[in-house]
Amino acid sequence: MSLSQFSSPWWLLFLLVIAGLVLGYLWVQRQRHKHTLRFTNFALLEKVAPARPGRWRHIPALLLVLALVFFTVALAGPTDDKRVPRNRATVILTIDVSLSMQATDVDPSRLAAAQDAAKSFAEGLTPGINLGLVAFAGTASVLVSPTTNRDATTTAIDNLQLSERTATGEAVFTSLQSIDTLSAVLGGGDQAPPARIVLLSDGKQTVPENPDDPRGGFTAARQAKDKGVPVSTISFGTRNGYVDIEGQRIGVPVDDPSLREIADLSGGSFFTASSLEELRAVYDTLEEQIGFETTRGDASRPWLILGVLFATSGLVLGLVLRQRLP
Repeated sequence: MSLSQFSSPWWLLFLLVIAGLVLGYLWVQRQRHKHTLRFTNFALLEKVAPARPGRWRHIPALLLVLALVFFTVALAGPTDDKRVPRNRATVILTIDVSLSMQATDVDPSRLAAAQDAAKSFAEGLTPGINLGLVAFAGTASVLVSPTTNRDATTTAIDNLQLSERTATGEAVFTSLQSIDTLSAVLGGGDQAPPARIVLLSDGKQTVPENPDDPRGGFTAARQAKDKGVPVSTISFGTRNGYVDIEGQRIGVPVDDPSLREIADLSGGSFFTASSLEELRAVYDTLEEQIGFETTRGDASRPWLILGVLFATSGLVLGLVLRQRLP
């Protein structure tokens, strides 16, 4: 029931006409009252005058006046924010498959939980969005080019394989390249379709060691910013995670600061999750952010419905109470 940003506000001037009708109705009722008082023989008046329904007789007129008000508001074209599914957007789901993802601080493991939540995210994303999948460890690979075919993405997620090292920068660069490729194929329009990278990782970048290197994560985030592609990062795991490699227990705590910095530099959002339930909640939030856009649209329908209901009620009551239209 919006009452803001009317597309045709000059129609609201008709409210003055409605106000005039109300005043005219009140004047007519007052004149009838005066004529009644002039008839001094009340005993005879009660015999010759038809029975009146009293104050209830005004209800039909009141309902019709309100209906006119509602119709007037509808004609003025009120607008409101509406959530519209995106149809020409691109999302690259980028998942860390370094050896640290086998840590079991998240049940049953970081990778298994990430796969479960990622598939739910893919299946719940707005159907018109092109979804791609990138996996990264020491290098990054496009496993699924952006497509609306969710089966291809979920199948690839099921078949993720762990590898050594973590090249976060390569993951972002590869995702950007995949987005550019799709934009070139789609063509059309002066502007490329909106795009976003959703990057899930649990650890610190190891290749190269400095994230500000030309192929580092921070450099990639800056390039994503320049291209207008925000990178939403998810830090997944706990500070107590560890893996056993060749008989040695190696701690693999999550690295929130670097992932937060990548999100900030690119204009994206940063999230943390330390369980499958939390990760699913993060993906649900991202689905809302990515899958829909807020636009200003027509909001006159509720006012039209109210107008029809009140007008119908007024006419029906007028016939019931007075055997004629008000």
